Amino acid sequence: MPLPRTRGKALRQRLAELRGPDVPAKALDARALAALAANPGCRRRAILDGAGVDKTALASALGSPSAFGQSQFALTRGNAFEAKVKADGGAELLRLVHEKLDRRAEPPADAAVPDLSAIGPEGRTARTALALREATEAPGTWTLLDHPMLALDVAGSPAFLEPDAVVVHPDGSWTVVEIKSFPMLDGSADPAKVGAAARQAAVYVLALEEVAARLDPAPEVRHRVLLVCPKDFSNLPTASAVDVRKQRAVTGRQLARLTRIEDIADALPDGTCFSPDLPTPELTAAVESVPATYAPECLSACELAFHCRARSRESGAVTTLGRSIRAELGGLTTTEDVLSAARGETGDPEDPAVAALRRAAGLRAEALAAAMAGGAVR
Repeated sequence: MPLPRTRGKALRQRLAELRGPDVPAKALDARALAALAANPGCRRRAILDGAGVDKTALASALGSPSAFGQSQFALTRGNAFEAKVKADGGAELLRLVHEKLDRRAEPPADAAVPDLSAIGPEGRTARTALALREATEAPGTWTLLDHPMLALDVAGSPAFLEPDAVVVHPDGSWTVVEIKSFPMLDGSADPAKVGAAARQAAVYVLALEEVAARLDPAPEVRHRVLLVCPKDFSNLPTASAVDVRKQRAVTGRQLARLTRIEDIADALPDGTCFSPDLPTPELTAAVESVPATYAPECLSACELAFHCRARSRESGAVTTLGRSIRAELGGLTTTEDVLSAARGETGDPEDPAVAALRRAAGLRAEALAAAMAGGAVR
């Protein structure tokens, strides 16, 4: 549900203060949303993304530069490939959609490609919604929306998203298209990269469903998206249909769990600012005023991961060992707690985690004693 106008204006002003004077907001894209949904308990990332803070610049200012992100070469190559796929009014792209997702429909010919230009993200979002409605009300035709703009409510704040393309089928259903520059070799691609693309596409599906829900009757938003990649080692496009129902369900649940951004902002001390231009001690104090939930997976998804990892290690948090180990350890939250429980100094013996640690410590001691005894005999 959108915020009332007065509250929404106050929140935007508060988020602008957190970014710093005259610092433009960094747009929250689907890649960042997918990463945020993967770690919904991290208030630090939620407020920084919600305020539009440039986390790359922030990490550098904190002395922990980020190694996360795409190279300029990869971006240039990806843009060139996308332009090739969408050439001639998207003829090749629509052919792939027809071939992989909708063979029973008439082959695409003379597809509509509406102009989606408008002023500002709100204007583009409204223009996209109008184009989707008009395309849905024109049965029997194919429509290609090139870089439409969608809005998704995230923790009480709107995020504007720009998928590569959305196709409206002759039956009025909608399909998300993701264009990536990594190759498909013999019809398959790197599973990790396909998984990341699927999570990103799931965010777009969620945003499209919000648009569809405002229409009567609501059109179908297909949960099989089209992933377009270069074929083998060429620059020729090929495609695969990817079912994102699981990713959509998980992402939807995780985004719903996010603490409202205004609640996080209200809990911050007065005068808190995340501008990279601040002195390092002051900036560090501002960042540390918001709790983080670090996990090793953050290294591949968040620009602040190195900073948060260092702080997590300094505090001895077991989260640095991974979420699965953290879950197994129950109420033992630091490495000192774990070692103390294993030595029998603290902890409830009836606690399964404590009992397992003491059993493991006993087995280790026995193995070391046996090894030492064997060495003494020789």
